[in-house]
Amino acid sequence: MSIDIVRGTSRKPASSEELIRLLSNDAHHADFSGQLFIGYPIVGTSEGPHPIDALLLSQDKGIVIFDLVEGTDAGDYKQRQDDSANKLEARLKTHRELMERRNLRIPIHTISFLPAGVSHGGCHSEDEYPIADSSTVVEKLKTFNWGEDHDETIYEATRSAIESVSTIRRTRARRRIRRGDSRGAKLKRLEESIATLDNTQSKAVIETVEGVQRIRGLAGSGKTIVLALKAAYLHAQHPEWRIAVTFNTRSLKGQFRRLINNFSLEQTNQEPDWENMRIVNAWGAPGGPERDGIYHEFCRVHDLEYLDLRSAQGRFGPGMPFPKVCEHAVNQARENKPIYDVILIDEAQDFSPAFLRLCCKLLRDPKRLVYAYDELQNLTGESLPSPDRIFVGNGDRSPAIRFDDTNSDGPTWDIILEKCYRNSRPVLVTAHALGFGIYREPPDQGETGLIQMFDNSQLWTEVGYQLVDGRLGDCEPVVLQRTSGTSPLFLEQHSDIKDLIQFIRFDSEEAQTEWLAEAIRRNLEADELRHNDIVVINPNPLTTRGNVGPVRHRLFEMGINAHVAGVDTDPDTFFETDKESVTFTGVFRAKGNEAGMIYIINAQDCHSSARNLARIRNWLFTAITRSKAWVRVLGIGSGMEELKTEFERLKNQNFELKFTYPNAEQRERLRIVHRDMTAQEQELLQGGQQNLHDLVLDLKSGNVRLEDLDENVVAELKELLG
Repeated sequence: MSIDIVRGTSRKPASSEELIRLLSNDAHHADFSGQLFIGYPIVGTSEGPHPIDALLLSQDKGIVIFDLVEGTDAGDYKQRQDDSANKLEARLKTHRELMERRNLRIPIHTISFLPAGVSHGGCHSEDEYPIADSSTVVEKLKTFNWGEDHDETIYEATRSAIESVSTIRRTRARRRIRRGDSRGAKLKRLEESIATLDNTQSKAVIETVEGVQRIRGLAGSGKTIVLALKAAYLHAQHPEWRIAVTFNTRSLKGQFRRLINNFSLEQTNQEPDWENMRIVNAWGAPGGPERDGIYHEFCRVHDLEYLDLRSAQGRFGPGMPFPKVCEHAVNQARENKPIYDVILIDEAQDFSPAFLRLCCKLLRDPKRLVYAYDELQNLTGESLPSPDRIFVGNGDRSPAIRFDDTNSDGPTWDIILEKCYRNSRPVLVTAHALGFGIYREPPDQGETGLIQMFDNSQLWTEVGYQLVDGRLGDCEPVVLQRTSGTSPLFLEQHSDIKDLIQFIRFDSEEAQTEWLAEAIRRNLEADELRHNDIVVINPNPLTTRGNVGPVRHRLFEMGINAHVAGVDTDPDTFFETDKESVTFTGVFRAKGNEAGMIYIINAQDCHSSARNLARIRNWLFTAITRSKAWVRVLGIGSGMEELKTEFERLKNQNFELKFTYPNAEQRERLRIVHRDMTAQEQELLQGGQQNLHDLVLDLKSGNVRLEDLDENVVAELKELLG
């Protein structure tokens, strides 16, 4: 048995540390276990936020509230114990599943803890109002009991209520369920099952270091939820702090605002102070608070030239120049002018190290920067650089910041969320298999079908894969699988495995359109899904608006509303909240969002490409991992048939990843063959291909003879072409 320690913000550091020391001693708590929260939860009351000094949640004891005292004067400890117990009980009683008639189904105990002991002539411990010092607190805890009503279901429901996840993850509208076996009923049960954080997520929410903190995890591991709760918790504990939450996908803005608002209401009974709790885009633009962004603020505060997209492309070249814009701004700033106490970054894999350094320059000491990212989201073969490469020795006068996980007694600096709470095992493994090309047919004999691979092979196990066979080493055969520990079984047991994810090939765009429209109609009319349970994703962001037109027209004929996110809505809106409407989107706007049923159309675009294959497979990976329950991958023609074949090979392997790990030379070749090309490289390639095409035509027509060409050039060309 053991007690997991979750360290929040404490205004009573000495007594908190002594309590942690005593309860971390295995010899002291051999007969009970649970979670010890320091500085958590915060209970919202009519009088304002009421922070609990410390709370132990135990399957053996129930709830134990600690009234911590610094020094030897216990003061009016009885009233403090009553206040904390009454306020927490009132909050928990709002959760029907925790009640039996008018009684709470889990006991609440209280104890005042004075590590140094009570001063001479002070109060004495009573059974109803226990008080203890370092020598007696463990023995006092052993006298607490849950009793015969001990129930694991109630324990988990209590955890969810204390962590406030059940409230903030509650869907915006009540579901109208008539059939217990409908998709709507299954989705409702799924959402209820997900409404509890695991211990790692709890640590990520509550523990904050004095410096930089990194949170890594797969799509669906709860990074966005964790960051929203963390921001709200810090705001509740330190309302005077100026906090910013930023991100790459603009449609996340509304989601963050809703999550933070709900959590603040649950914890403090008050809405956030949106002047100090800011949700801002990364780039931003002039035009007021709603258009503001981290980069725009940096330029304004440091009196630097602000570059919008067009002017940035004019200065740094075509493409997406945000990394160069940030680097330029950081190098131009002559001094640091900090304006924030905490900055939290979601989707950090989409940002450059220069943006993270820019954020650090906006932070007051001790530079509290929290960045969350997905090790596999970009599937680029490389993650963000290590923290020491990002923050140390960068030559731009940024603060030297070091990660230090050797101090096991303090808050965790580097947190890995290995559990996936959105995607079922078959869905997640399919996304990875297709993204990496694990079962892709090799283009030539003797070559590999792999598209990309990690340099650090241990990332696979860090994000929740288990080694079944072989070894994670260069040129070694390996078999990887996800287990119930990292991919909970309830995510896949609600439906037949053949229903969770399907690849469907069509002969024409018209056939794909008609099938999809009928499927959506059936979801709404027979499956008891709501409009915002359905998202249709076109992988190629450049063709989305045109490609979704025919199916939207067909849905309109059926009387079904649909919108294109960011086109028919403002850029910060993904789901329509004021009317029933199915969301259509490109893959970039889909990032960070989720739905029960995901339809991916025109997937044949992700089969093969002369260049940028890693990028287009990442489109498919990202689209698949938006699903909370079911995925339908639709496509046209032979390209779709090849994708479907890859999926069938994965199914035949029981959704395990079986491949030979490429060595360093092979990984470098994968990066070269499937790399993203710059606009200039593409222009040169297209020009070179046109010249080669013209030369072939001239040779065929006789306008140019082979002997007219330079012998050395012909020999080199023959060697290159084999």
